Amino acid sequence: MKKIMILETLVAAAFAAGQAQAAPISLEHATITAAYQGTAEGVLGLDHGFQPEAGSNISTLDPLDSGVEFLTSDYLFGFDFSKTGLLTIYNNMPVPAPAPDGAYTLSFDFGSTLQAPITSFTLVDGSMVSGLPGLSVLSNHSIGLDLGPLTWNGDFVSFSAQIGTGAPGGSDVPEPASLALMLAGAAGLALLRRRA
Repeated sequence: MKKIMILETLVAAAFAAGQAQAAPISLEHATITAAYQGTAEGVLGLDHGFQPEAGSNISTLDPLDSGVEFLTSDYLFGFDFSKTGLLTIYNNMPVPAPAPDGAYTLSFDFGSTLQAPITSFTLVDGSMVSGLPGLSVLSNHSIGLDLGPLTWNGDFVSFSAQIGTGAPGGSDVPEPASLALMLAGAAGLALLRRRA
């Protein structure tokens, strides 16, 4: 039994070492360009006082970190970015359901203002929604959201997702030595379990 636990620990360690490591991305000094349902006019930015005017879909982070950076022009959703790449999405009022096809889709582009490329966009806390939001990395400087599949469990609730980048020196592909160690450990574990 003790040998099995040691091998399981080795396999877990090798697997963890070989996985692509994602780290929070720095959004400090980032400029964000947003689109809602494919149009720039669908988003109102903090830097423009949330007023519908030319360029109102472009904003920087709230320097006081006290509120959202973007509202959709229908005021259904608010978007708050943190300096560490955490995005919190709020339903600002009751969201009509079911969502019409293609409704509630957004993109956020950081252009050349990022210090590192975006490599991941993952759900952190979805406890206040039912269903899974569509989270996608569109390019190394942009992300996409599809809020259509969600049912919000109340009004003025939120969920959060983390934008990430590869860890310094990290790799998206496990190194061959890590894979070999992981496979050897798995084979040994299978052999021990068979004997037990």
